Amino acid sequence: MLEQIQPLNPIAFQLGPLTVHWYGLIIGIGAFLEFLLATKEGKKRGISSETILDLILLALPISIITARIYFVAFEWNYYKENPSEIIAIWQGGIAIHGGIIGAVLTAIWFCRKKEVSFWKMADILAPSLLLGQAIGRWGNFMNQEAHGGPVTHDFLESMHLPNFIINQMNIDGVYYHPTFLYESSWNIMGVIVLLVLRRTKLKIGEIFLSYLLWYSIGRFFVEGLRTDSLMLTSHIRIAQLVSFLCVLVSLVLLWYRRKKGFASVNYLSN
Repeated sequence: MLEQIQPLNPIAFQLGPLTVHWYGLIIGIGAFLEFLLATKEGKKRGISSETILDLILLALPISIITARIYFVAFEWNYYKENPSEIIAIWQGGIAIHGGIIGAVLTAIWFCRKKEVSFWKMADILAPSLLLGQAIGRWGNFMNQEAHGGPVTHDFLESMHLPNFIINQMNIDGVYYHPTFLYESSWNIMGVIVLLVLRRTKLKIGEIFLSYLLWYSIGRFFVEGLRTDSLMLTSHIRIAQLVSFLCVLVSLVLLWYRRKKGFASVNYLSN
């Protein structure tokens, strides 16, 4: 009976020779919703929708490229033997931490060029970034990747999941932890938390650092359940190490910026 379960088609539709995969389509939907959420807040904070759109249109492709480079770099033993697959991003295989690095570096350069405060822009975009990451995990779901270890059908049913998720978690007759769902749910909760924090008396830069802190804590624990982690050594998962460092850096910067007076301006008053 298990063998009769068919996975969802990873291809959304075809237009002649053009094949559109759910993976890319979902990332595109996430980026569009990021833009809508960010522009709504940007108008309140004096940054035009055109400026935010310019940044997203620049940062999105760069972050996808850096996310792919990051993934390929840590899986080089495979890709050096299969170089034609390096660009096959539609099959999955991007690392969010690589994407974050690319997005942040792009935003720093962009904000300097436009003479806009990077910390102010980062605070505006933080909930949007987390929303995009939450949506993007459903691309992993369509590809049946980024899952955890084996579980039973009864375990998944006990979580009251809809059948389409339970069935998609069946891979070659084995059910797996829907870690994509755990991380997506954590990120959605984080969006709500950041939107609430944005209406408090936090200083400029602290919303973005709260985003980094929230996401990294969730990613650290979810990563421990996954079976496809990029590994630094046989015992150290790269994503967990990076998440731990991000938590540490976030806490240090939150303390240091307040101590040195760099976080003296209230976000709401700017």
